[in-house]
Amino acid sequence: MSDGAWPHLSGRLHAGRHVLPVRVYYEDTDFSGVVYHASYLRFMERGRTDYLRLIGADHRAMFEAAEREAPGFAFVVRSMTIEFLKPARMDDVLEVVTGPQEVKGASVILRQQVTRAGEALVDAQVRVAFVSAGRARPIPKPLRLAMRADHEAAREAGSQ
Repeated sequence: MSDGAWPHLSGRLHAGRHVLPVRVYYEDTDFSGVVYHASYLRFMERGRTDYLRLIGADHRAMFEAAEREAPGFAFVVRSMTIEFLKPARMDDVLEVVTGPQEVKGASVILRQQVTRAGEALVDAQVRVAFVSAGRARPIPKPLRLAMRADHEAAREAGSQ
């Protein structure tokens, strides 16, 4: 079954940001029922992946085109700054909010928050680079332009 049959599985775009709902399962928690810190990294990875999907970066098509242009390419997390503000617990419904903070030629800084009922639980900045043959390469233009458009939409939404 294609993603088109279940569009809600990829979250939604709103005001220049991507919002992905995530339910906390037992496997996401530690022995006390609190979300284990590394589980947030998985939640945020899903948010980044679905954000790219919803802005039109069909992964298979993009990867095939990028492979022709830049053999052996990859998106890599170059750095991450993360603050754990409040705990989440089993059965909580969280939202992973992802948006571009800065878009450059070969990298993008994404701001990600994990929230519960609008309250920030985790706040992170993630620098993602596009590399090929061990070197930074420009992010494919359509993807870079889509991220810049989202960055502008988020700025406008924030000023209202």
